Amino acid sequence: MLLRLPGLIDPHVHVREPGQEHKEDWDTATQAALAGGFTAVLAMPNTRPPVTDAGTLKAALQRAATGARCDYAQYLAATAGFGPEQARLAPRVAGLKMYLNRTFGPIWLRDHGTWHPAFRLWPREAPLVVHAERVHLAAALFFARLYDRPIHVAHVAYREDILLIRGAKERGWPVTCEVAPHHLWLTEADAPRLGEGWAEVRPRLGTATDREALWANLDVVDVFATDHAPHTREEKAGPNPPPGYPGLETALPLFLTAVHESRLTLEDVVQRMAHNVRRIFRLPEQAATWVEVDLEASWVLPERGWRTKADWSPFAGFRVRGRVHRVVLRGQTAYQEGRVLVPPGFGQDLRAKGLNGR
Repeated sequence: MLLRLPGLIDPHVHVREPGQEHKEDWDTATQAALAGGFTAVLAMPNTRPPVTDAGTLKAALQRAATGARCDYAQYLAATAGFGPEQARLAPRVAGLKMYLNRTFGPIWLRDHGTWHPAFRLWPREAPLVVHAERVHLAAALFFARLYDRPIHVAHVAYREDILLIRGAKERGWPVTCEVAPHHLWLTEADAPRLGEGWAEVRPRLGTATDREALWANLDVVDVFATDHAPHTREEKAGPNPPPGYPGLETALPLFLTAVHESRLTLEDVVQRMAHNVRRIFRLPEQAATWVEVDLEASWVLPERGWRTKADWSPFAGFRVRGRVHRVVLRGQTAYQEGRVLVPPGFGQDLRAKGLNGR
């Protein structure tokens, strides 16, 4: 049974270009995106060098313009020296990302005193995304309240965090949040199966109680985002395994499986993977764009054969229901039955005309 969905948008993707092209690049990341039903991705700024100013933004966008096969936008990262020059870049970027917990990459705002300029100067209408866990999440919510501005919380993973966000929303605070598939399906109990290094991810996998709390509080979750964070097999198996999982090609099949199991409705999936992302991040409509999925296709997620350079998945061996059949982007068939049909550079910058595409 083929069903047409709107083009999906992933607001949390690590493309790895520039600086770590051995893990991923714009070409391979957007091939994986199309294969997963995503017609647009928002790229994280913790590249090498990180995207923190006009120069590094220009370089990143030049690479995207020549490599991306689906539509895109690029984040800017907040730094301790954040100032008006960076704030003026808001119309050109997906949003501002603040790394308030330690994670992969060189950007970490460990001193609360360095948070003030970004919260004060970043335009209120422009998305501000925080990686903030536990006590840092509480502090980020306080800063948002102090400066009366919306924030979006990335990859919520723990019971205490989703309950904190619920409390903030119930009080009318302008906070939105996302959850990644690996925190909805996996727990720390999966680490022995995955292998010690292969289980590394940030936020770390939670307990069964954490996972149950995420499912029980999906009504306050605005977005499903993959946090696609590819690393090579050699790196994950090495002595200092970096945190992160590839996820662009497995997210939609997992969520469609949850629909078959009556854990979600199809409308839940569409709202959190398309409509809410567009609204929260103020993204323009993609004309003549849709995804055809085979809702009845039953298949096992493989060990290898993925389009991402990482070529592995923490969900390998999972049986899923639902598969992407075709993706149409701006009237052109971009993907069909395992084949990517548009060239590098076909993707367009969603912020080329500024916020809201104007």
